[in-house]
Amino acid sequence: MTILSTSSQPQSARTPVPLSRVKFSGKFWGRFQDLVRTATIPATYQRLKETGRIDAFRLEWEEGMPNPPHIFWDSDVAKWVETAAYALVTHSDPDLRSIVDETVSLICSAQQPDGYLNTHFTVVEPEKRWTNMRDNHELYCAGHLIEAAVAHYLATDESNFVAAMRRYADYIDTVFGLEDGQKRGYCGHEEIELALVKLYRLTAERRYLDLAKYFIDQRGQMPDYFEVEARLRGEAPRSLGVDILSGDECRPPAPGSPMIHQNHLPVREQDEIVGHAVRAMYLCSGMADVVAETGDEELFEACKRLWEDATERKMYVTGGLGSHRADEGFTCAYDLPNETAYCETCAAVALVFFAHRMLRLDLDGKYADVMERALYNGALGGLALDGVHFFYENPLAVAKGAKPRQRQDWFGCACCPNNISRIIMDLGEYAYSEGANEAIINLYAEGEALLTVGGQAITLRQETEYPWSGEVKITMSAGHGANFILRLRWPGWCDGGSVVVNGEDMPFEVQKGYVSIERTWQDEDVIELSFPMPARRVYANPRVKADVGRVALACGPIIYCLEEADNGPDLDAIYLPRDQPLHLALEDALLGGVGVITGKAFQIDPALANGPLYRSEEVTLQRMPFVAVPYFAWANRKPGEMLVWIREI
Repeated sequence: MTILSTSSQPQSARTPVPLSRVKFSGKFWGRFQDLVRTATIPATYQRLKETGRIDAFRLEWEEGMPNPPHIFWDSDVAKWVETAAYALVTHSDPDLRSIVDETVSLICSAQQPDGYLNTHFTVVEPEKRWTNMRDNHELYCAGHLIEAAVAHYLATDESNFVAAMRRYADYIDTVFGLEDGQKRGYCGHEEIELALVKLYRLTAERRYLDLAKYFIDQRGQMPDYFEVEARLRGEAPRSLGVDILSGDECRPPAPGSPMIHQNHLPVREQDEIVGHAVRAMYLCSGMADVVAETGDEELFEACKRLWEDATERKMYVTGGLGSHRADEGFTCAYDLPNETAYCETCAAVALVFFAHRMLRLDLDGKYADVMERALYNGALGGLALDGVHFFYENPLAVAKGAKPRQRQDWFGCACCPNNISRIIMDLGEYAYSEGANEAIINLYAEGEALLTVGGQAITLRQETEYPWSGEVKITMSAGHGANFILRLRWPGWCDGGSVVVNGEDMPFEVQKGYVSIERTWQDEDVIELSFPMPARRVYANPRVKADVGRVALACGPIIYCLEEADNGPDLDAIYLPRDQPLHLALEDALLGGVGVITGKAFQIDPALANGPLYRSEEVTLQRMPFVAVPYFAWANRKPGEMLVWIREI
């Protein structure tokens, strides 16, 4: 047996294991996939029907009628189809298949003779097709339709939706580009870039990859296309005002700033993540996809710079992104307020996309760590435990007297419900990767996966209660023996641990976040991993002013919070002693079965709240027990206060 460092082989040789070859079981991801399949998918379909989004594809709306199709409705339906398609890959469901087929047929029926497909600009404002790329989401909707079509084909082997989307993509390719008569534009809300790469990977049609690259490289070129088209519409130039400032005066981009759409500079020159958080992460995901297919080192360097700024200076401890409501996006480095944090669910989901793509380009545990952090906290927090209520925003504090935060069953802008559900159903592709001579586990979860390594089928079966336990048992099925490298992610939060192979304790070295073992594997070889998982304290960089003097609690990949339901009101009056032991326990009867952190704390005497405004006497503290629950599970009981960053004493 040889313990190796991670390979420097061409990264295109490493690919995610297809969803059809991964199955989750157990109490965590198996449970959440069952929840989405049985509760979320039916509920969101019903909302799409009730709000007119699905019937909009009938193209029956006429001027004067109520409820005109909105500019982004098509994307909501597309993400539902994509989610349902993923569900069909792993679970046969004739009833769901029938609904999906009916919906896909309806979508395809709305396609125009030239290939165009958009409900709003077909029946509401046909004269405005492609006239406002900054605001009107046409290419964004096209991207989600393309992603849905690819997922539908992989789930059903039916080509009608993909064929329609190829016609649409071919048409878009004639509209946009650098040739005479073409528009030199791109979408104000990135999405089509990564969708076109998916279509390229399915069809091997190079023009789709080239079009994705065009949209990426054209962004930020001068003259500013959004200004050019605004003048063509007869609009006055944007009032740019003042953009992001550093130091004590930190603010989001001014209204109308090109930073909001990441078109202030060509992407290859950008080194700071700015603007709308979801758009930025979709752009970065598309950039990384193009790098994977072309080996473009300059573009890869830009990806790495933007990754570093996003995750080392502008990411919340939950993996949330976007500190400001005004543009649902970034301000300056270390500006991470808690109560007013925006942290859109879609932004955390998009960060998972970006992290997974960077992991494909460079097998480095730092990408997997962020992927896991955002997945278990910032993204999963957007879905209620009943599967039918959601959060759009995910703040890190709800203070006493603030408006209670309650999950909603739908939103006027309904991007988040189907975004969190589609990534949960597609999670198998994120957990495992395979290469010419390697099998890779990126995420630990109960279940099994079939990998192809060196032309041979390899099955890996995981038995674990992760994330509530750091004990993972992996059983190998390798036919008559196969020599390859098994790469096992070693989480960045883990200190110590052990690797046991067939009962033998093995020395190991963690390099770039992975432990790599090469040997001739046999059927029923067993690898046992132990990741120490005590409750631990997390501290923010002192430049994060909101968190100075405060501590967050974590265990494994899970970030915890205090809720009023467990600790009473005035959570911000609670102080956690630095030397106070923390205790972890799994509570099967609480919130569907979660780990909780308990201990002793101090609280400012509540009686002082009724006293004078100022006083000479020292503030008195009284002892109290505290209970912290996983952040993803908050707001599933009665509305009340919530706090991630606790005062420390």
